[in-house]
Amino acid sequence: VPLGLAGPMVVHGAEGRYEVCVPLATTEGALVASTSRGMRLLNAGGGVRTRLLASRLTQSPMLVYPSAEAAWQAAQQVPARVEAWRALVRTTTQHGALLDAHAELAGRRLILVLGFSTGDALGINMAARAADLISADLAAATAPSERHVHGEDVEKRANARARLEGRGRSAYAEVVIPRAALRDLARTTPEAMVAILRSYTIGFERLGTHNHLVQSANTLGALYLATGQDIAYLGESAVGSLDFALDAQGDLYASAHVPCLLLGTVGGGTGQGTAHECLELLGCSGAGRSERLAEVAAATVLAGDVSLMAAFTAGEFVAAHERLGRNRPS
Repeated sequence: VPLGLAGPMVVHGAEGRYEVCVPLATTEGALVASTSRGMRLLNAGGGVRTRLLASRLTQSPMLVYPSAEAAWQAAQQVPARVEAWRALVRTTTQHGALLDAHAELAGRRLILVLGFSTGDALGINMAARAADLISADLAAATAPSERHVHGEDVEKRANARARLEGRGRSAYAEVVIPRAALRDLARTTPEAMVAILRSYTIGFERLGTHNHLVQSANTLGALYLATGQDIAYLGESAVGSLDFALDAQGDLYASAHVPCLLLGTVGGGTGQGTAHECLELLGCSGAGRSERLAEVAAATVLAGDVSLMAAFTAGEFVAAHERLGRNRPS
């Protein structure tokens, strides 16, 4: 897959101010140019401010009982077993930990909602193993008729629960873009940007979609491919919300909330070949770097969405794809 660099982009994150160029692996011809333009708009506002809101990977095994009463009785045992489960998880990993656990009932089915910290890894395999051991422990004490490690399976699918509660890393990015920058770089206005997002929101509501971002699948998909992430988690990761508003000076406030970033800086494909090189380029390789990668991801989503909405309002979207897109037969 062709690899391009978008940026540079100024980010104000947990480490303070830093500047990055973001590697994007994509066959979509306009994406790198459009995202770079979005980053210039963010830079015009002094850079994008980001924050990691939470880091919590959930797993939800299910146990099935002969009756709803039996499931309820089993659920009463969960609070008293959490500390023992934390100790059990510590025997399986040096990096992950059980943060919390509670039971929810769906008739005669008990769903264990388990929250894990995973260090700087995505941590799916670790969490799945721990969830299997925990549900087996509860099963040994309560004798269900069935036990499923992925009973309420949110893996690799957009879902309302993760959209609201977050899963993996949750982050936001925000900026105030000066009116003059929108005029000079994108030939649009703050008022036009606010109006188009209002109309898009009506369309999103009619669709019933979990995703109120505009092209997060484009930017995150390209970033995930470049940095060795599990691309199948894009279905979960590319959901969130976009907000545009006029500030008191008539400039454009813009923010993106990305609640389900399933990514890591160690493990999986992150240490392989060009993925490792791309993470090194971002300053996001290895232990202690996952928060920065989540910040970069959220900021890149905002840059892409700002640029695309600007192209829509300026009537330049089709022409840009005709000029930059790889849509001509050879």
